[in-house]
Amino acid sequence: DMKNAVIGNNKQKANLIVLGAVPRLLYLLQQETSSTELRTECAVVLGSLAMGTENNVKSLLDCHIIPALLQGLLSPDLKFIEACLRCLRTIFISPVTPEDLLYTDATVISHLMALLSRSRYTQEYICQIFSHCCKGPDHQTILFNHGAVQNIAHLLVSTSYKVRMQALKCFSVLAFENPQVSMTLVNVSVDGELLPQIFVKMLQRDKPIEMQLTSAKCLTSMCRAGAIRTDDSCIVLKTLPCLVRMCSKERLLEERVEGAETLAYLIETDVELQRIASITDHLIVMLADYFKYPSSVSAITDIKRLDHDLKHAHELRQAAFKLYASLGANDEDIRKKIIETENMMDRIVNGLSESSIKVRLAAVRCLHSLSRSVQQLRTSFQDHAVWKPLMKVLQNAPNEILVVASSTLCNLLLEFSPSKEPILESGAIELLCSLTQSENLALRVNGIWALMNMAFQAEQKIKSDILRGLSTEQLFQLLSDSDVNVLMKTLGLLRNLLSTRPHIDHIMSTHGKQIMQAVTLILEGEHNIEVKEQTLCILANIADGTTAKELIMTNDDILQKIKYYMSHSNAKLQLAAMFCISNLIWNEEEGSQERQDKLRDMGIVDILHKLSQSSDPNLCDKAKTALQQYLA
Repeated sequence: DMKNAVIGNNKQKANLIVLGAVPRLLYLLQQETSSTELRTECAVVLGSLAMGTENNVKSLLDCHIIPALLQGLLSPDLKFIEACLRCLRTIFISPVTPEDLLYTDATVISHLMALLSRSRYTQEYICQIFSHCCKGPDHQTILFNHGAVQNIAHLLVSTSYKVRMQALKCFSVLAFENPQVSMTLVNVSVDGELLPQIFVKMLQRDKPIEMQLTSAKCLTSMCRAGAIRTDDSCIVLKTLPCLVRMCSKERLLEERVEGAETLAYLIETDVELQRIASITDHLIVMLADYFKYPSSVSAITDIKRLDHDLKHAHELRQAAFKLYASLGANDEDIRKKIIETENMMDRIVNGLSESSIKVRLAAVRCLHSLSRSVQQLRTSFQDHAVWKPLMKVLQNAPNEILVVASSTLCNLLLEFSPSKEPILESGAIELLCSLTQSENLALRVNGIWALMNMAFQAEQKIKSDILRGLSTEQLFQLLSDSDVNVLMKTLGLLRNLLSTRPHIDHIMSTHGKQIMQAVTLILEGEHNIEVKEQTLCILANIADGTTAKELIMTNDDILQKIKYYMSHSNAKLQLAAMFCISNLIWNEEEGSQERQDKLRDMGIVDILHKLSQSSDPNLCDKAKTALQQYLA
């Protein structure tokens, strides 16, 4: 009677729960003395209650329904097992159920694997439970180690569509961003046919959309993991065109979102796939529809659908931004096509200020991708003053948005970008200096990188502002950062700050002592060749100053280091050290005689003679030029 009362009636379900039916049903379900029919009926009623609202599921979870049902799976009776699995399935697909409840007892997974052979219902429900509870690499590894691949593979050729579909979904979540699973799948065969071939068959146009999409996701994961080559025909001729088809406006909103996101992932790192996708079915123009009407005209007859789609229209926008970002990642012509799509820049600018964080992140990604184009930085980015909303996004955004937004800012600050001036006026230096203090490595790198771009061929005031904003303590902090990227970008910043004579002299007059200290620190430390080379180039710049030279000439420690690197085993370092010497001994400059004498007494001329015999033409030339300064 209870079962008939609650089927399809949420009000009755809630009433029964309030009246305390759940603990009683669970008690009867667990009683050894209850008949199997009674226990099965209890599981069916509980399953029906779980079909209701999320609050119903929470009430069931609070009564510890999951351990009771898992216990029920040990029964010998198949009908009872199926009823327990159906109820577990319904509970696990609810967003309020924590997936980890499936993994608390290690024996559960192996028991479920064993039950896979019992009936098509156990197969359908168990695969559905697995695909909903497999979130992230830890879960993938547990299922993989319990033989999920071998146990589920043969279900792909089951006579039941539901079983085939749930098995396929299992593989799509198992293989996602998982090289171990992907590499295994390539070599598994069922009835003499390899899995990739089975997936390709499931991609065909006559198959249900859900099946086409899910098998495309499996092949995409395998391709991204390197298990299938990007130029394999199953990717180029099957998977990619299938995903493009999913983006057409005939498809439902969910299908268009999933199609675009999967395609964005498939082509993200491969230029050739980006080019192919960009000319398949007018994809770039087709994506413009993602910003217009959430539903296809044919579907509007269904009012419920229209209401649903309007609520989820932002998902379409973020999927389109993601796919545009992947399409434009490398190719200049594709970027141009994207930007020329109707109102594209306006759409991105609007996306940057949307309330949905997913849309904001995707819009920033799209902007970042397009900002790699020199031509677009000079034209479209300027016409739409993109830097304004970008600077706004950079104020108190979460880290994942900050990383992409600050990368974009790095590009907008390149010297040929007209946005550089207004960005400076809007307080960028302060913002970037604060990023260099972030705990997050990517943010530190981007902050210092953007400052490095900003300082390139900049006027003296900007350089002084950067030094003031960073503070000497912070500069030392960055120079002793454990990450070599941060260190290289910081040295790059110093090198850009110390260019053109008046600037070199000005900065060294205010910060000379600290900068020389930093240089000494790095030349003495355990650093790679690139780091030391960059540091010697900074010294060469200092040696090019008029008054700044003296900071080197009066520092015997640094002079000895330059001498040491002139005889180093690495030619790059020798060359960089020679630049320092050349700048110090150059004839036309005041005091060059005294400098030449001091360096001669140190034995520098002897080294120059030796280097002028070098087999390396660069070193040989440089040494000869330097020696001429002594003769002139």
